[in-house]
Amino acid sequence: METFADRAIPYYLNLTDPTNLPPGVGVLNPFRQPEVAQICREFYGKFFSDTTPRVYVLGINPGRFGAGVTGISFTTPQNLKRYCGIDNNLPPTPELSSRFIYQIVEAFGGAEAFYGRFFLSSLYPLALVKEGKNYNFYDDKTTTATLWPDIIASVQQQIAFGCNRNVVVCLGRKNEAFLQKLNQQHGFFGRIVTLDHPRYILQYRSRDLDSYVDKYVTTLADCVSL
Repeated sequence: METFADRAIPYYLNLTDPTNLPPGVGVLNPFRQPEVAQICREFYGKFFSDTTPRVYVLGINPGRFGAGVTGISFTTPQNLKRYCGIDNNLPPTPELSSRFIYQIVEAFGGAEAFYGRFFLSSLYPLALVKEGKNYNFYDDKTTTATLWPDIIASVQQQIAFGCNRNVVVCLGRKNEAFLQKLNQQHGFFGRIVTLDHPRYILQYRSRDLDSYVDKYVTTLADCVSL
């Protein structure tokens, strides 16, 4: 029987770059690098070699310092090593979202316990950049329209890994509008639960960090039981 890892690994290693992005918008595909391809195999082989359905936690598209480098959502090279036990030679990167996410991972008892119940990913699987900075697929209408068929296909293919379709956790209030649209069109999930994006929390609400961590932990734990 195919495991979650058996389905996820080929998906990521065969991702292709879009060829029709608007001028100035670029894409980062780390999976073309042999070390990242090996990280992908090791990560999914370590935490997803089973058939247990996961609750999906979906962001927008990867950041250039997290999955844009490691191929693993919300995970910097240093957090990949420290929390997931996967050694690598990738240069350390600053990524606020990764710092927050791994507080949540630790609150669930560590990477093995967390990833045994949840799958972190994004609506669009590759990092986007413009003028050397992170870019979101919804930052301009042309990019959204260009990538929309790829986003639909991305979510469809990721669901096939092994999804608990009763509920999905959406990261980001603006992201929610697009996930709601997808869900209305295709009926991917029974319910959408939205949390503030980690980057927003650490940039604008850092004084309330403990309460946001509690909110994440409580919400995610509730979703597992649905």
